[in-house]
Formats: sequence, structure tokens, C-alpha cells
Amino acid sequence: NSVNSLQDRLAQTEATVMATTTDHSLGSELNPANSCLQIKQTSPSSQDGAYFLIGKDGTIYQTYCDMTTAGGGWTLVSSVHEDDMYGKCTAGDRWSSTRGNNINYPEGDGNWANVHTFGSMGSATTDDYKNPGYFSIDATNVMLWHVPNDVPAGRYKTAAYLRYRTSNGFLQPYGGNLYSLFKEHYPIGYGLGTYTHDNGPAIPIVYDEGSDDVVVSLLSPGAVAHQQAIPGFVQFRVFNGQGAPSAVCPGVNYVGAECENACIGGVDTGRRVTQGSAA
Repeated sequence: NSVNSLQDRLAQTEATVMATTTDHSLGSELNPANSCLQIKQTSPSSQDGAYFLIGKDGTIYQTYCDMTTAGGGWTLVSSVHEDDMYGKCTAGDRWSSTRGNNINYPEGDGNWANVHTFGSMGSATTDDYKNPGYFSIDATNVMLWHVPNDVPAGRYKTAAYLRYRTSNGFLQPYGGNLYSLFKEHYPIGYGLGTYTHDNGPAIPIVYDEGSDDVVVSLLSPGAVAHQQAIPGFVQFRVFNGQGAPSAVCPGVNYVGAECENACIGGVDTGRRVTQGSAA
């Protein structure tokens, strides 16, 4: 009868609502994973997109997972964003020191080697981003994407004009993440070394989008003319001629004294402060 039919439909509706609000699949809000790789290994058919992860301290956060490149399981842990190339080390540049002219803070704000977090996955191309995965996930390689400003999360991958990664497992000897690399092995601080003797490792990269030619097209004419930036690498903790380090040289091994022309993040004590660039 009509009463039983209505009860059946209500029961079906309730079941649908319950199924929607009690998703316990790995990577859901109710069952966050340790990393995107854990999700991929558990569910090989997982696709690119947003998933929930949990840090070692129990913090649950949502981030982007690349589940299809080179076997999948790549976790977005940070972004370095710059929308004002003339506003060097302004308050919005969290990866660069906003206290670079204060000799009492040789490490600047220290975000390359601390457990502070900021930003969000959805605004990673409009603001700097760092989630607990930066210091919680035990990884073997890094992947970098160069994405234009203001691109929504669903288009990060397709909009990237450069996508590349390391493939030799270099992170493991340095603790398995960039936090440990900078904290324990290659600290970011003014006056800790020189560009001739103390730069960090330059790791060969594999391109998934783009090429050496694209990287070269983005470099300053001086860096190209003097062969100061060698494409096909990602390098960490590189000093300039004044002893100020940049944290990352995306796409290049920098061998000159003006790494701030090609590298991102870092500190200085007055004359010049390295700055971030959208990547």
C-alpha cells in the first residue's frame, strides 16, 4: 500500500544519507591515511584528487594526491607562491625571511626547518602552503610542479607548465623529508657557508611535463650567458656571493654567485634577500 511504499522510500533515503556521511574508506575524513602512497598501495585504482591525511601529531588535514604519475602516491606538502616580484620578503612570503635585515635572526623565520604550518590545499596557488606532511611523511623522492597563480586545485596538474621529479631515492639518507634535510644536514642561515664550497646536493630530475629548454627559457639572461644555471636538476641550500642561502633551486644546479636569480626561499642580513617564486 501507499504507507508501506512511503516507508520503503524513506528507509532507502536514510540508507543513502548514512552511506554518504559514514565513508570509512582510506583517505576519507573519518579514516585519514598517513600519506597518499599508503592510499595508492591500499587502493591501486585511486585517482588524482583531494584526500584526508593525518600527521604524526594526530592533525588531520586535506591535501592533493597525484595518484597516476610514476606509479602514483605523491603527496602535496607545500607550495611557494609569489604574486609581487617587487615586494621582496613581504609578510606574505613565509618561505623567505621577513626579518632578513636583522642580524639577530640569521635563520630568518625558519619555516624550512620547523613544524609550523600555514595556508591550505585549495589556495596553494594564491598563497604559501605547508601542511604536516612536510615534516611527517617518510619519503624517498620529491616532485615539483610550476603552476600559474590563481589556478584551482582541480587544475593544478593540467595547468602546470613544468612537472618533474627525482627518481634516485635521495631523500632517505637525509631523513626522508625536506624538513630533516634542512634541519639536520643543510641548515638555512646567513653566513653558514660559501657558494664555492658549501652548497647542498644537486639531484637529477625526470620531466613529466616540460624539458631543459623550458627551464632555460625561464632563467635570467645573465645566468644563461655565463652558464651559471645548469638545467636538469633540483638543488638544495645554495649560497650567493654574500653568504645568503636560497633553499631550493628548482630545475637547475646553480654554480654561480647570484643564486637569487634562479632559486627560491631563504634569508639574508640586509643587502639582498632571496625571494619566493610560484612553483
